[in-house]
Amino acid sequence: MRSAKDFFRPLAVGAPAPLREVPFRPSRMIHFFDPGNEKMAAKVPALVSEVDVLLGNLEDAVAADRKEAARAGLVKTARATDFGGTQLWTRINSLDSPWALDDLVTLVTEIGDRLDVVMVPKVEGPQDIHYVDRLLAQLEAKAALTRPILVHAILETAAGVTAVEEIAAASPRMQGISLGPADLAADRRMKTTRVGGGHPGYLVREDPGGRAPRATYQQDLWHYTLARMVDACAAHGILPYYGPFGDIQDTTACEDQFRNAFLLGCVGAWSLHPVQIGIARRVFSPAPQEVAWARRVIAAMGDGTGAVMIDGKMQDDATYKQCRVVAELADALAARDPELARAYAEATEEAAR
Repeated sequence: MRSAKDFFRPLAVGAPAPLREVPFRPSRMIHFFDPGNEKMAAKVPALVSEVDVLLGNLEDAVAADRKEAARAGLVKTARATDFGGTQLWTRINSLDSPWALDDLVTLVTEIGDRLDVVMVPKVEGPQDIHYVDRLLAQLEAKAALTRPILVHAILETAAGVTAVEEIAAASPRMQGISLGPADLAADRRMKTTRVGGGHPGYLVREDPGGRAPRATYQQDLWHYTLARMVDACAAHGILPYYGPFGDIQDTTACEDQFRNAFLLGCVGAWSLHPVQIGIARRVFSPAPQEVAWARRVIAAMGDGTGAVMIDGKMQDDATYKQCRVVAELADALAARDPELARAYAEATEEAAR
């Protein structure tokens, strides 16, 4: 075990110092694109202003004979694109694959100054993060980078779920964790072929003796795992995300699943198709009325101590903290999204009248 004194020292001579706190940047949607697909890569400049995160995917959905083309395409796209305030991430291949090492070596040394986060799939324990951590430090030193590249883990194996707290705490580089429901379902031997979302067979039934037929209520297959992941992230100061929702056409269920994740504590989700971008932007942005209420409570509470009554509802230090979460998120999003900033300002002015 490393000494606590060493935790924030670079793991390689000449590497940038690790961050002591993960900076919060809006990441309501992590939009995936295949950098080896020329038509898809050509759309990246137009997407920059539409999304918070663009992720060049090198792993699943990229065939084995196209891995090198995808990696080269990401380098080309990164060099040719002005990302402005939009983050550039990549999902490398799994650490047990023959491509992961070349992914890291190529990307860090060639576009490391543009790359914000490396997403690592199928993380099973802190040892996987430790390996990536050391390797990134060596490559950052080689490339003379001045800021550390952060690491994002995907929770998609049973071993990863059981070690999620250790994964979240494994490195100062840890930016966040995403739920990977499809691979996790396979690893657990779950009997579903869906990618995220609920299942009509996973339900509870109304007690007998009432109406007939007895009502049933579909349950969320992922609630336990997502809640555990959110707790691990919150405990270690990193960010939780819902992963993919595979049914592109079912925008209603996608919005429901994203909203459940948002209410539970997630800051964003993956978008696999442009139709999901707007859903994520809407769901993971607090409603203007909620922001106006939060700001009203904060103003009335002053230093956050004591208790006050507002519209017949008691507010104390706990609700003050809840309101701070909403208001601070709104401020961060408003700084990036002028349309949202106007909506928040108008709602706040209306509430003050």
